[in-house]
Amino acid sequence: QVQLVESGGGLVQAGGSLRLSCAASGITFSINAMAWYRQAPGKQRELVAHISSGGSTNYADSVKGRFTISRDNAESTVYLQMNSLKPEDTAVYYCNVVVDATTSIKYAYWGQGTQVTVSS
Repeated sequence: QVQLVESGGGLVQAGGSLRLSCAASGITFSINAMAWYRQAPGKQRELVAHISSGGSTNYADSVKGRFTISRDNAESTVYLQMNSLKPEDTAVYYCNVVVDATTSIKYAYWGQGTQVTVSS
């Protein structure tokens, strides 16, 4: 059974930092892309950062220069280093993992979410 276990969320003051982790287990296929999404109250879930199997990254404009996504393929873990946090970063953060079942079939899995709250 596939599990994505997130950790590292919490309460921090504006300007502070947090590091989120998401460890995947039970995955028998090759992991392709890994990503972090977030959802604030009353808003749609949005992509925060994405990292490909080759290590290429892209970020939402709102977090560029402040957040860094990375991955440890040996540990099937994805990280999100969040610096210079702002109150508008407050949201539930979800990790997302895409695996290659075949060359043309992919499956996506989601973590349970971790709350990040930034106080002003």
